[in-house]
Amino acid sequence: MPDILVEVRGSWLKDRQTALLEAVHRAVVETLHTPDDEPLARLIEYPVGSYLTPLDAGKRFTRIEIVLFRGRSLDAKRNLYRAMTENLRRFDVPSNDVKVVLIEVTAEDVGFRGGQAACDVDLGYALQV
Repeated sequence: MPDILVEVRGSWLKDRQTALLEAVHRAVVETLHTPDDEPLARLIEYPVGSYLTPLDAGKRFTRIEIVLFRGRSLDAKRNLYRAMTENLRRFDVPSNDVKVVLIEVTAEDVGFRGGQAACDVDLGYALQV
């Protein structure tokens, strides 16, 4: 169950914040085969003056940071990047304005479910995709 952070500049989403988070979550589920019923995604909408983006970035530049367990193949990551870009099109985010950053950790680096290390828990999905 990856931990997702989405960052945008400004409030262009209006009332579509949840829909955007669901679209990002859907890309992760479809490409990395993680459980659909365990989303963990949050959104930060920075005031325009407090978020510097690349000079060639548009107004809808979207940065997505995903902390996930190590083990996905390069092909799975490529599929994730494509799916993320595709899913954000309905929010009028140009493909060149989507940046996805993966932070991979081992299952020993995450504690949850009553204070257990993730490596000691059946996650219910494969990391090798």
